[in-house]
Amino acid sequence: MDRLILQKAASYCAYQERTQDEVRKRLQKWEVWGEEADEIIAELITMNYLSEERFAKTYAGGKFRMKNWGKMKIKQELHRRGLTDYSIQQGMKEIPEQAYQTGLKELLIKKRELLSRTETDKFKLRQKLARFALGKGYESELVWKTIEDL
Repeated sequence: MDRLILQKAASYCAYQERTQDEVRKRLQKWEVWGEEADEIIAELITMNYLSEERFAKTYAGGKFRMKNWGKMKIKQELHRRGLTDYSIQQGMKEIPEQAYQTGLKELLIKKRELLSRTETDKFKLRQKLARFALGKGYESELVWKTIEDL
């Protein structure tokens, strides 16, 4: 195993949380393939530079807090990045249920204020609010319940 490549991979992982797939693709750019790439990834995991569970927690918490993404969108994105179901479940624990519901309500109130300037039809307003929240990845049942309560 090339120590220089391992050092480069470690600094790549230290910069921000990464998935194994991201590291594997970076190693391929550095022309490291197959067994050697597997050894480097295993060493990074051993040295605690690489942790899919930690990535999932950081990613889920960040996307919820910063971008107001819903759980469905976050899960889909984590799954797309090749994380295990266990890691995804651990990541979803970073989103407290009360904060999740409050976040959706605040998001819908803010959007309603924006839309109510141009949309006078209540039915269309509700449809647009629902479409917006569903696009953010919130569950439809929760979205409609929250819209009813507004």
